Amino acid sequence: MMNAIQYTVKIHAPEIAPRIRHPRILEAFDRLKTGEYMHLSNDHDPKPLQYQFMIEREGLFTWEYLENGPEQWRVAIGKK
Repeated sequence: MMNAIQYTVKIHAPEIAPRIRHPRILEAFDRLKTGEYMHLSNDHDPKPLQYQFMIEREGLFTWEYLENGPEQWRVAIGKK
């Protein structure tokens, strides 16, 4: 069960200024070690961020929705 994982980093995206949000999240992911996870929460579906991960970090991550709206989205992002 995904909720049992230990998160190395927890990020609430709305707390980060929009212009630096994706770079900051990607930097946090890059600091993870293989097998570690980050928890991302957001006030909208982070699908654009997922697409960016697919392009810029292809094959390096797992992405699992823990909560899928309508008011909050939570995602477990793992480093392969």
